[in-house]
Amino acid sequence: MSERLGDYRAKRDFDRTDEPSGTTDVPSAGGPPRFVIQHHDASSEHYDVRLEADGVLLSWAVPKGPSTDPRDKRLAVRTEDHPLDYIDFEGTIPAGEYGGGSVIVWDVGTWVHLTTDDADQPVSVADALANGHLSFRLAGEKLAGGYTLQRFLPEQDQWLLVKHADDEADARRRPTSTQPESVLSGYTVQQIPDLMGEG
Repeated sequence: MSERLGDYRAKRDFDRTDEPSGTTDVPSAGGPPRFVIQHHDASSEHYDVRLEADGVLLSWAVPKGPSTDPRDKRLAVRTEDHPLDYIDFEGTIPAGEYGGGSVIVWDVGTWVHLTTDDADQPVSVADALANGHLSFRLAGEKLAGGYTLQRFLPEQDQWLLVKHADDEADARRRPTSTQPESVLSGYTVQQIPDLMGEG
């Protein structure tokens, strides 16, 4: 659904960045929808949480990264939809470009949509986003279990990312600090080589 990627493409100069252009529809891999969490060492270091839905990656920037402690409420700012082939993007976005800085795939896996309405009936992802409440379950290499994204400032598209109090919750874990490396390359965001020839 490349028509949903206009904002993504407008922010990038693909003569300078090797990020996927989003100009060609990429089919889903089939099976459960995928998610990726990318550690992004940009002007403001953060983690990008991306969920595959309706042919794109829904995206939120989470400054402190995801937590496994249900008591933590992590700010998550909704950003533009990204193309599906961004799911395995690692490298360095050139300085001066939108989002300039290094990117690694910090975690990857599949996700299940859990959001229901007041009658406990499933609602679509689109309706969950419109209503500002999206619940889901991750099955990743570092993160697992339920999470909720709850919008609290609609005019700024700011949400809170909160871990469910389930079997995978662990207030003692600090995965962003104890497991900083990429699940693809093994590099941390500080170590990753400049794969694009310019930094």
